Amino acid sequence: MIGAITGDIVGSRFEFNNHKGTDFELFEKGCDYTDDTICTVAVADWLIRRREGPVSLASVMQRWCRRFPYPTGAYGASFFRWIWDEAPEPYYSFGNGSAMRVSPVGWGFDSLSETINMATESACITHNHPEGIKGAQAVAAAIYLARTGRTKQEIKYYIESSFGYDLNHSCRQLRMDYQFNETCQHTVPEALVAFLESSDYEDAVRLAVSLGGDSDTLACITGGVAEAFYGLPLRIKIKALSYLPEKIKKTVEVFYAEFIEPKQKG
Repeated sequence: MIGAITGDIVGSRFEFNNHKGTDFELFEKGCDYTDDTICTVAVADWLIRRREGPVSLASVMQRWCRRFPYPTGAYGASFFRWIWDEAPEPYYSFGNGSAMRVSPVGWGFDSLSETINMATESACITHNHPEGIKGAQAVAAAIYLARTGRTKQEIKYYIESSFGYDLNHSCRQLRMDYQFNETCQHTVPEALVAFLESSDYEDAVRLAVSLGGDSDTLACITGGVAEAFYGLPLRIKIKALSYLPEKIKKTVEVFYAEFIEPKQKG
């Protein structure tokens, strides 16, 4: 999950100032956590709280986003209205928000089927369009498969055959004409291509940023999968955590202690 947050922070300064290359400093003035991080941590907090009994993700998400209402790269207009709605309802979105916040689900469960089911639940509070649901399912599945030892070829085959995404492009090809796009169907495949082409975690995030487009969300999604596959270098983890408020860091620490570290030791 910190891999996703790191991607968000690294990509944040390029969201509206794209850099179509991999030659840049990972952390520099202008980097910050965005709504991608806040929503990811809200999903993590929801999974933590579920261990004590049923809890509404909508209420947890609203609580987090109301506490952090003005991050870098502010919330989209429809989601912002949803945050402050006293009776929030899904709004048939197929934006990439469902995919960028789902990484904790990829770590939270012991079977692929349960992972898919919970990814659906995490999406449907807002993104109940089939493409919005599919984007969350695909990213959570890729993380689950990566952390359970599947090869890149196995991950690629499962995502293509299960969700219909075409992952046969290269990053070089995508860079040529990829434009800013906030939909799942034009963010998730590109983010997964960056992961599949990468050689390690850092390379994956650099490739994601280099595509252009919605850079923080692309790198967030790619970073979440890359962490599950490669692990996260300690120096990068420490630097990324230094950007986060204590409340966010504490929730991240609890999630790792309860969900991720036991699986890594196992």
